[in-house]
Amino acid sequence: MARQVVLLPDLHGRADLLAEAAAYIAATYGPDAHLLSLGDAIDRGPQSLQCAEVLLDLQRQGRATLLMGNHERMAQEGLRHFRQYLASQNPADYRRALEGLRWWMENGGESVRREAGGLTLEGFPPGLAAYLDALRRVVYVTADGEIHASPPAEASVLVAHASPPVRHPQYPSPESAALWLRPYDGPFALPEGVTYSVHGHTPVREPVRLGRHVYLDLGAYETGRLALLPVTVSGRPAVTVLEGPGHPGAARRYPTFGEPLPTRTVTLTRRPA
Repeated sequence: MARQVVLLPDLHGRADLLAEAAAYIAATYGPDAHLLSLGDAIDRGPQSLQCAEVLLDLQRQGRATLLMGNHERMAQEGLRHFRQYLASQNPADYRRALEGLRWWMENGGESVRREAGGLTLEGFPPGLAAYLDALRRVVYVTADGEIHASPPAEASVLVAHASPPVRHPQYPSPESAALWLRPYDGPFALPEGVTYSVHGHTPVREPVRLGRHVYLDLGAYETGRLALLPVTVSGRPAVTVLEGPGHPGAARRYPTFGEPLPTRTVTLTRRPA
């Protein structure tokens, strides 16, 4: 029996919305539903470490697949070079590790440092490190709910954080480009058999489709609005938007482009502590 795969875009530390989304998915699609996180689950918002812990737990249970976003990529940089330094004891590796950590701190990581009560290379949160190690970059979802690392023989939906993997002069590989490119960096070719692709990364006022590419990031960490997309390989994608605490008016500064997707809004009520 096919399982339902449900896509979850950028959380940026909103563990409260993650809990609501997990409960909604289980209640709506059953206990076998599979969550596919589009990345950028960490930093900016208040509970990045909890988001990472919950997502990693779901992944270990076989209930979730976790993709890397550009913010996870930045978080990974310092840790990656620090691990190299531990093996090499080369000061150049340590310098690169410090530069990588600073890159992340200047682009959202400072919120995680505050949340953790301090964050260093030597004291990197082990749960966060394990989460970063579990991430994938590009996957393909088929109608049976299976998730593939490369384009399968049957029809599928391509899922990556920012864009389809394409060659681009600014990035070392197509899978690197898939973490960073914006809709206006296209056009993006899709592999044969892929019906459409789905991404977060670029905040939009409402879920939209631009050509054969769907964009779901509603800026949940500040707006309180989180999009959920149950994958259907054929047909028009339809989105559920969970509305929790936040400032929806912040979306006024997000770009408007493409064709709005059909949406259903679910207003969340605060659960008792």
